[in-house]
Amino acid sequence: MDSLGTAEIPRKNSELRLFTTVDAALQEMLAAIDAASKSIRFEMYIYRASPIGETFREALTRAARRGVTVQVLCDALGSVSLPEKFWDPLTEAGGSFRWFNPLQLKRLGFRNHRKLLVIDDEIAFIGGFNIAPEYQGDGLTKGWHDAGMRLPAVMARQLSRTFDEIYTLADYRHRRFARFRRTHLQKVISTPAGNILTTAPGRGPFLVKAALLADMRKAMSLDIISAYFLPPRQLRRAMLYAIKKGGRVRLLMAGKSDVALSQMACRNLYTGFLQNHVEIYEYEPQILHTKFFIFDNIVYAGSANMDKRSLMINYELLVRIEDKSLADEGRYFFETALSHSTKIELRQWQHSRTMLQRLKEKWAFFVLSRVDPYLTQLQLNVLRHDQEQSKTEPPAITAPQRVS
Repeated sequence: MDSLGTAEIPRKNSELRLFTTVDAALQEMLAAIDAASKSIRFEMYIYRASPIGETFREALTRAARRGVTVQVLCDALGSVSLPEKFWDPLTEAGGSFRWFNPLQLKRLGFRNHRKLLVIDDEIAFIGGFNIAPEYQGDGLTKGWHDAGMRLPAVMARQLSRTFDEIYTLADYRHRRFARFRRTHLQKVISTPAGNILTTAPGRGPFLVKAALLADMRKAMSLDIISAYFLPPRQLRRAMLYAIKKGGRVRLLMAGKSDVALSQMACRNLYTGFLQNHVEIYEYEPQILHTKFFIFDNIVYAGSANMDKRSLMINYELLVRIEDKSLADEGRYFFETALSHSTKIELRQWQHSRTMLQRLKEKWAFFVLSRVDPYLTQLQLNVLRHDQEQSKTEPPAITAPQRVS
């Protein structure tokens, strides 16, 4: 049993596995890389030059040397501190590396926040954690609190395709942003094991948001862990609707956060939720970075937080699995985290907030719920304008680029 508690519950699909600590996930991911025989697809938002980063690079390089096709994709902003030469050993061994969306001001808002590892089209790993030393640990005594999943072949094969789409089009230095169409990258993929949901920026429809909303409206029990929590109004109303029909809603939020602005914006919602009998807890031992939702017997896990940026702006990845034993295991994980958390009580919360704190929280909420989406939409409009202009010019002929 992991430090944060994984109940050993028999599951119909034994290929599914929930990781309740980052260390457990990293250990199994490295073992899978060492066992790979055909292909490795590896996608990460933050990758730091560090001992754990070097351990993964060495494993990937060994795989490339034995003839495995190795492809690595890192977000250019999330991994901004990573030197490009870091990947020289991999590319010299025959592997390939690309930056997602090389930094450019008018495209800065569009980030690939996905975390994905697919081995031989047979095993896939997803989660909320990145490859950086601060994530390592059990989330209780050391390292950030996070979670991940190992997924079966039927999902791995589909996840390979989503990786290939983004990997092929990763270099935004290509002139025609139109090649990165939302219709190709935002989708809901059904498999016998569950659904794969991907997001991409644009005007909508927002498929992940719609899926969450549909499940929340039907559920009587909503347990939500979200490191950065700023759900759109419709999702907030769905939570209150569950309470009105006699259900229970529990939110596990960050008592310690790496993004103070997000924490302040989240806390702006507390009073309204508490007044409507939503239970709120803050995790105290370590920084909370988990993205994990349980609606009755439906489990969501992956890279997306329950906030506007994840649901409507970023490139994100979630899986939706309806499985009672997995949901029971997830609830055990949730309950164990609650035992290390502080429950927020309405009266105490109202009396503990100074006027300055309340103003800061309202300001943070405005910035993240209104200003950030507005600025990103402006960037999208600029890119659409560039697209229209490029239609009137002869198409440029460019050789495929390998960024290493």
